[in-house]
Amino acid sequence: MATFTLVPGADGRAWFWHRLVPELQARGHDAVTMDLPSDDSAGLEEFVGAVAAAVGQHGGLAGPLVLVAQSLAGFSAPLMCGRLPVPVAELVLLNAMVPAPGETAGDWWENTGQAEARSAYALATGRGADPEFDLRADFFHDVPAEVTEEALAAGGNPPPAALFAQPWPLTRWPEVPTRFLQGREDRFFPLEFQRLVVRDRLGLEVEEIPGGHLAALSRPAELADRLVRTEPV
Repeated sequence: MATFTLVPGADGRAWFWHRLVPELQARGHDAVTMDLPSDDSAGLEEFVGAVAAAVGQHGGLAGPLVLVAQSLAGFSAPLMCGRLPVPVAELVLLNAMVPAPGETAGDWWENTGQAEARSAYALATGRGADPEFDLRADFFHDVPAEVTEEALAAGGNPPPAALFAQPWPLTRWPEVPTRFLQGREDRFFPLEFQRLVVRDRLGLEVEEIPGGHLAALSRPAELADRLVRTEPV
């Protein structure tokens, strides 16, 4: 049994994980979720604090703590290793941004070539080169319609501007076992693009999973299986 601490991406809401949590519980595991700060001045330290508070308030953590970071949380989750009330046994990056020392989340896009990779993937899959960003087409294309409507009806705040302006403060990746799960149908961070970034920055190979950028909403059962390693890697 493990406790999965689930950190959302740019959406910042614990709701993002609402389909995954019961799948983990059905497999005998526990989960901690949290809403992240939405104030425009909130930065990396405030995000670390929010996650540490959620873990501390959860109480009675069962088994090792596995930290799961979605998308933008790739910038903040490594800072949480060593800063949470209990040690992080494993860090799992999910369709995530991988920072380099001194890089801001605002600079990451150009530094990695994300826009070009998204455009090339769109062209190869019949959407045409450099399509205008569309929330439904880029993020929710494989999410059930009723879940998509619930997400969009709730609205939500954009991630804090401060988060994109702060240089990533670590000089190296934390010494915590790390895995990288990447959706095969991710239109925003295409699989082959992520292979190159992850290999270059972490020296790891990505583990392919079914689904797009929001796998916790579109493929919660398959994602839970991979998180608890009941499927072969």
